[in-house]
Amino acid sequence: MNVRRSAAVLAAVAVFGSAAAPAAFADTASPSPSAAPPSGLYGESDPKFDGVFRQSYALLAQDSAGVEPAAKAVDWLAGQSCASGGFAAYRADAGEPCDSKTVFDSNATASAVQALAALGGQQKTVDKSVGWLKSVQNKDGGWSYSPGMDSDANSTGIVIGALTAAGEKPQSVKNQDGKSPYDALPALSMSCDKDGGAFGLADMKTGKLSPNADATAAGVLGAHGKGLVVEPAKKAAAAPKCAKADTAEQAASNGTGYLLKTLAKGDDHLMSSMPGAKNMPDLGNTADSVLALAAAGQQEQAKKSAQWLAKNSADWAKKSGPAAYAQLIFAAHAAGMDARDFGGADLVKQLNATGPAPQATEKADEKKDSDDGGGVNIWWIIGVGMVAGIGIGFLYSGNKKKQQL
Repeated sequence: MNVRRSAAVLAAVAVFGSAAAPAAFADTASPSPSAAPPSGLYGESDPKFDGVFRQSYALLAQDSAGVEPAAKAVDWLAGQSCASGGFAAYRADAGEPCDSKTVFDSNATASAVQALAALGGQQKTVDKSVGWLKSVQNKDGGWSYSPGMDSDANSTGIVIGALTAAGEKPQSVKNQDGKSPYDALPALSMSCDKDGGAFGLADMKTGKLSPNADATAAGVLGAHGKGLVVEPAKKAAAAPKCAKADTAEQAASNGTGYLLKTLAKGDDHLMSSMPGAKNMPDLGNTADSVLALAAAGQQEQAKKSAQWLAKNSADWAKKSGPAAYAQLIFAAHAAGMDARDFGGADLVKQLNATGPAPQATEKADEKKDSDDGGGVNIWWIIGVGMVAGIGIGFLYSGNKKKQQL
């Protein structure tokens, strides 16, 4: 299960009761019996729990792969924003104003900020959403899935990524008590001896933290100030040493060590740890761990885990839809692998096929570059002919720089 979605699931269970759990726990929600998903939305499953989330991931993954998303897909996402700047998981009628019944979602808001900031042209929405995130910052400096709940590593991590994407310095985003998210993260870190230095996930009834790889990947990524698009580490970091987590930096080091040990035990992948789930590989959180390890300078293990994903993720991604393809694209990027040849699969093409056709793809642009300026092509021949026949002292070049989104 995906890091952000699992946080949403736990919140949904806490808010709505156990009756909400079966639908929310499914990796792919069942199709809506009443209406088909909007034409601008990626994925065919019921968007009730993850519409904004999966759209944000899809658009950001496309952008990271050099794809220009369909305009109506971007418009759909921006249109889901409430007047306050906050996002719900999904609004069936975005034309209706948000009200007291709207269940705002920090994870959806933060993922939308990351996508819209990367795509550009949506600065007003980004600014309002960042303002909303700041307005619901908890007293400890962190964030919860839904305003009013206790801070958790998952939500705090993805909000940090949104702040970074929007040009903010997370350490400078402080509440009225002067607390930043980097004050919250150490308190969400577990002990070294008993819990291996993991970030914890709170029990819904008792509030007690338990070691959780899901929360740890998010906490490590956030502590490094990174969003979902992580560049491969250029220099290997030293092996982490676990110590008392009195700073976010040390909490990240502890969490990195926990992930390294857990992945090594699991043959480079994580196993599912959700209550009631079968003992099976957890591909979504393995992908998230790749991002965290790359951010922490542990490129060797990040690549090993990404290579495991390349061999084992095809069926999972096909069943789970656009957010899963996006996670794999993020993991491939962080590991320095080719998302267009990931275990023989073109993840970008597969993601594109789950929604409206993009305006442009990297492959098309690369072909255009090749036609315009690489090798002997028709425009080059025509240009040379013009010089030879007329004596004009310059060549017309159709070379274009690849558009940067």
